[in-house]
Amino acid sequence: REETYKWVITFSILKIKAFYENYCSGFGYVNFPIYNINKMITNYIDSMKKLLLLAILTTTFATAGAKGQYDNSDTLYVSLDRKGEFKSIAKAIEVCRAFMEYHKVIFIRNGVYREKLVIPSWLTNVELCGESADKTVITWDDHATRFITGSTSEMGTFRTYTLKVEGNDITLKNLTIANTAGRVGQAVALHTEGDRIKVLSCRLLGNQDTVYMGVEGTRVFYKDSYIEGTTDFIFGPSIAWFEGCEIRELANSYVTAASTPENQKFGYVFNNCKITADDSVKEFYLGRPWRRFAKTLFMHCELSGKLSKKGWKQWSNAEEGAELTNTQYQEFENSGEGAQTKDRVEWSKILSKKEASKITPESVFGVNTSWIVE
Repeated sequence: REETYKWVITFSILKIKAFYENYCSGFGYVNFPIYNINKMITNYIDSMKKLLLLAILTTTFATAGAKGQYDNSDTLYVSLDRKGEFKSIAKAIEVCRAFMEYHKVIFIRNGVYREKLVIPSWLTNVELCGESADKTVITWDDHATRFITGSTSEMGTFRTYTLKVEGNDITLKNLTIANTAGRVGQAVALHTEGDRIKVLSCRLLGNQDTVYMGVEGTRVFYKDSYIEGTTDFIFGPSIAWFEGCEIRELANSYVTAASTPENQKFGYVFNNCKITADDSVKEFYLGRPWRRFAKTLFMHCELSGKLSKKGWKQWSNAEEGAELTNTQYQEFENSGEGAQTKDRVEWSKILSKKEASKITPESVFGVNTSWIVE
């Protein structure tokens, strides 16, 4: 590289020398007034090196400074009216450092944010916090039969999310997360894959498949949240505890569709929740098993009078009347018009007080539950 610089500079100086000699010959100046061209070239290269190094260092420090600006626990602010640092949630997520050991809050001011979002697997300890659950809305409208952009293939259920959470230790708070595709088939609002996910005081809106928890063994904690949908609108293989939530059925269909793996002790636990139904609903079920080892428990919940007396349903009509011996559908001390259990399907179970006393967040999530403490 230095030889290239030297050649270019030498060529330039020789050109200047030729021009000078030709121009000045008429005035009696024949010799070019530079006594040591090589020395001049060397000095010029040294000067250029210093300038180049200075430019590189300046650029490096400027870039590092820009990246380091957000490498701290300071809250980031998102606002559609440009009063925050970011106008989109995606931009705020993008500047967060990978695998942060500190808690990072992205505070989102009221507004309707039409964004399809992913919190990637390398982001941890991030909290998306809305200004208010009713007015801070993240929305998208993909659905399973929509074609993938630039393709003739349908996107299928698992690409339809509005918000997908891949990272661990992510908190969602005071947000509405909606899929507004309508009743057109599977259309996910919230899709989780990370572990130790908290959903606090949120509204999760959709129809079929509103909430998908997609990785076995991962733990998700819902508290004081509202979830609505039509068919199988809480589904997947994860371990989930719902505390003090309202779960609202919008159709004559099924609330849950757990696909708990055989080697996983727990699936979904609903504790102190209200299970309600839209005025248009005539009858609905607490769940049906997406896979045969599905595990779901409702305890201390208030159950709508529109709940089927059978409580639970086989996956398909072809299985009507079959004994689902591997499925664990359970209830304990529920209340409300739908809480009568005498006509429940024979393969469901009413827990004893002794059995129910063993169902705690610690036993469901593991000994260390400090992550669910707000």
